[in-house]
Amino acid sequence: MKARINLSADRTLSPIDDRLYSSFVEHMGRAIYTGIYEPGHPSADENGFRQDLIKWIKPLNLSYIRYPGGNFLSGYNWKDGIGNKADRPVRRDLAWFAIEPNQVGVNEFVSWCRKLGAEPMLGVNLGTGTPAEATELLEYCNVAGGTALSDLRRSHGWEKPHNVRLWCLGNEMDGPWQICGKTAQEYARIAHETAKMMKWMDPSIELVACGSSNREMPTFGEWERTVLRSCWEDVDYLSLHSYYKDLDFDSPSFLSCGEQMDGFIKEVAGICAQIKQELKSEKDVYLSFDEWNVWYHFQRDKKEPEKWTFPRAIEEEEYNFLDALAVGSIITTLINNSDTVKISCLAQLVNVLAPIMTVPGGPAWVQTTYWPFLHACTYGRGKALKLDTESPVYNCKAMDTVPYLSSAAVLSEDGRYVTLFLVNKSLDEEMRLIFSGIGGKMAEWISMEGYSIYDINTAEGSTVLPTKKPLCDLNETVLSAASWNVIRVEL
Repeated sequence: MKARINLSADRTLSPIDDRLYSSFVEHMGRAIYTGIYEPGHPSADENGFRQDLIKWIKPLNLSYIRYPGGNFLSGYNWKDGIGNKADRPVRRDLAWFAIEPNQVGVNEFVSWCRKLGAEPMLGVNLGTGTPAEATELLEYCNVAGGTALSDLRRSHGWEKPHNVRLWCLGNEMDGPWQICGKTAQEYARIAHETAKMMKWMDPSIELVACGSSNREMPTFGEWERTVLRSCWEDVDYLSLHSYYKDLDFDSPSFLSCGEQMDGFIKEVAGICAQIKQELKSEKDVYLSFDEWNVWYHFQRDKKEPEKWTFPRAIEEEEYNFLDALAVGSIITTLINNSDTVKISCLAQLVNVLAPIMTVPGGPAWVQTTYWPFLHACTYGRGKALKLDTESPVYNCKAMDTVPYLSSAAVLSEDGRYVTLFLVNKSLDEEMRLIFSGIGGKMAEWISMEGYSIYDINTAEGSTVLPTKKPLCDLNETVLSAASWNVIRVEL
């Protein structure tokens, strides 16, 4: 099987926003408690945060980490998570049917982010919450002092303002599963008023409005149009969420997830362009794909722990090699749409649908999906290049004419290297690549290949790992069947 790739370092699609490489931590399952936060763990710092996670999180160089939800956000009162920890209320969380002790709140989370070199992307509750409560949180976080709420923050031990720049106006507000979900008209109204008040409080912030919870929602499209017509001049981004599944053991359909995502992005970008023209506006609203991942193993196994427990371990996916290939395909799609997608968050970071796992009281370790995400975070910064590809295709239940090759190319920030991200989705046939339009020599080739699609990593040991491959002439490149590849070309 052969595929052709034509590219040139001069054919730029778009600069890649560093926020494309972001993640997400929600008060859900063990993401927070016995995840990033575990007082008493041998590695815990004086604030209770596990330091053994740093060796896995730091190399990702995450731009932003979204918090505190997710579905949890729509029933959360941020004031429960501030002040003396001994005085914080313990509550039932209706989003995930768990007990929430409120030992981690906005101050602790922002400080943890900054220690990692990441910025916080905070959400405001527009389920049970109000525009006034959202604006009060902003005042608490961003005003230096001299007001009741900014001085309250200072009394809690955070003298300097947090200066949080990026905010989400609720989460998945069209979902019937959402606490106090809303119609498009209801959400558009509250989002508009909240955005107006928040930008009066701090004009420097950027805001993300909720798009549809997923492309399959019956109101998809009309929801986006209604929200954008009301909020266009107030917001900066519109959110997209999507999780990809292999519930039926249909690998070809599952591996079309990148193409499915590409269609979703282009459809929403087209709606944004339509509304901009309709409103005769000069500003743009870009896309924030602030929840994406593979999510189905927990649903397939149907193992539900007891409700109202703490921490209630849910949605701890056991990712296999096939999932790593799917994540790699998604990554190429995000890079290839970086002209419209400026923010994207792998959901989530630790324990819940996560590339990084922890054992309570024990070690931290990484799943198969960690590696393609790490490679993109490391080599995917710079400018996305336009690719012309010819690939053999296949048909599947999910969609017709899926290319066997998923590909993206990035020109490094210093202009010295082009990095190619490549997935051969054929499970049984290798693929020879024929290049044109690019000069230079192969400087590095990282690959994940040769595994059963159901191979996994565990806390006891990792078997699915990337390896360095021997260098060759570009036109001698042969991608193994079922493989993730990172090829760096020195220009």
